[in-house]
This record gives sequence, C-alpha cells and structure tokens, in this order.
Amino acid sequence: MDILNKILGASVELFGQYGFKSVTMDDIARRAGISKKTLYQHFANKDEIVKESVVWHKEHMFGQCQVVMDEAENAVEAMVRVMGIIDQNFTRINPIALMELQRYYPDGYATFREGLLKQDVCAVKENLERGIAEGYYREEMNIDIISKFHIEKSLLLLQPNMMINERGDVREVNREIMELFLYGIMTPKGEKLYQKYKEKYLKALSKI
Repeated sequence: MDILNKILGASVELFGQYGFKSVTMDDIARRAGISKKTLYQHFANKDEIVKESVVWHKEHMFGQCQVVMDEAENAVEAMVRVMGIIDQNFTRINPIALMELQRYYPDGYATFREGLLKQDVCAVKENLERGIAEGYYREEMNIDIISKFHIEKSLLLLQPNMMINERGDVREVNREIMELFLYGIMTPKGEKLYQKYKEKYLKALSKI
C-alpha cells in the first residue's frame, strides 16, 4: 500500500471511530505509521485530509456497491445487498462523525454530497429502471424524483435528530427508512422476492 492510501485509510478509521473534530494530525501520522513530516508532505492541513479522505471512502464504498449491483440476479437482490454493505459500514462509524463532517468541515461535506448526487443518484436510477423492467418495481413512479429522494433521505442520517443517539441507532434507523422506501416502490412480486433476500443477506447482520 502506498503512503497516500495509508494516510487516507488511517484517517477514515480514526474519523469513523472518534469523529472529525477531535482527531489530530499527530493521531493520523501515528495510525498510518509514518512521521508527521511525511504527513505534511502530502497534506498541508487537516482540512485537506478530511476532504480527501471523504472522497476516498466514498469511492471505495461506491465501488463495492457497484460490484454487487452488477453481480445481482435482479434489482431487488442488488438493492438488498447494497443495504448490507451500508449496514456493515455503519458498524464502523460513530454517528458523531456524520454530524461533525457537516458542522465543522462544510467543504468536505459539500464534496461528499456532490459525489452522492452525481454517482449514487445515477446508480439508483439504473436500479429502478431495471426493477420496473423485471416487474419488481411499480411502473407508475417518477424515476428521476424517486432516485433523488432515495439519496436525499440518506442524508437525514447526517443531521442531528431525535432518532439517532448512538452507533446502534444509526443502523436501525437506516434499516427502517430503507425498508419503508422499498415497500413504497415494490410490486407484490417484488415484495415476495424481498423477503427471500432479506432472510439471506440481512438477518445475520441484525445480530451484529
């Protein structure tokens, strides 16, 4: 692994564990196993690391999701498997990190949100189109609106709200919101298939 990836990987781990505000450049250098001098050769300050690490993590997550969506037998399986990836990701992220990113590092948050709107909305739109063609999603929905809504609702988890107080809450809230979304777009045929994949991919995750 090259130095840059070591730095970004270490940063993502630390920010996920402790939030963005409390982590220092010393902490990042120590976790990456490099000197502080080497760290500053790659990044001028912590703001730069936050912005780049958010992009790095976002690209890594998107790549994982794209692989399972391409491998899935149908749109419902693709959506459920992505739910599993996101759920596992939340086991490594402290909710305070999500809120601190928006509050203290607006440039990093803006970059993160822009990536969601460019990549993820398109991916969701493709899944919706596939699901409609397969007969698992409702034909009458407005795909453009629903795909954007799906991504916007995920940003709810970045906002301080009465539902989220600790790490476990984020996962449970995300599952409930995601399931509500799916039941809103699926046909009876899709709902039956969803139960099959929920048992296969999500049941074990709920015990973690």
